[in-house]
Amino acid sequence: MDQESKPKKPRRTRRSFTEEFKASAVRLVLDQGKSVAAAARDLDLTASALQAWVTQARADRTKGKTGLTTAEREELTKLRKQVRELTMERDILKEAAVLFAKHRR
Repeated sequence: MDQESKPKKPRRTRRSFTEEFKASAVRLVLDQGKSVAAAARDLDLTASALQAWVTQARADRTKGKTGLTTAEREELTKLRKQVRELTMERDILKEAAVLFAKHRR
């Protein structure tokens, strides 16, 4: 069966969830032992979204032993932004130095 004859599923609209909802969904998996797939099906979520929440919660619970904690992830994002800005500033200053050197000749 080729791809053209397959009926396409409509794309699911992007939804946002409260932190309380995410926490209760994660508790179903981590504390009550429900599988990610079963919990996602029961809550009408994608398994990949719930798995990402569970992975993040595990990292937070183990204080970073299984991955970056939420605080570490936020700090990393902030530091990456700062590096981008500093790199851009440095490049601008380099270009200005070249222009001043040419002008002084």
